Amino acid sequence: MMGTLATVLAGKKIPTFGDRFRADAEGDIEDEGGVMRIARIRVRYTLKCPPGKAGEAKEAMESYITRCPAAMSVRGCISLEDSLEVSELAG
Repeated sequence: MMGTLATVLAGKKIPTFGDRFRADAEGDIEDEGGVMRIARIRVRYTLKCPPGKAGEAKEAMESYITRCPAAMSVRGCISLEDSLEVSELAG
């Protein structure tokens, strides 16, 4: 998921190298009739973007998931939750 979002951001000329882009993920595993399964995945993205690009970053966040092969493969089976904290670098 992170790679797909980085690709969409790159298309908007928002770099994601070094310490500018980070993802923290966690999930919940549940017992369903003696079988353990991943029930939820939460991903919190943090992005430091160039001045004036925060709106475009939020736009990318709203659309990237449908372009992500991994997300589209498990969507419907595993609940996916994502969020973006974006800040603009000093210009």
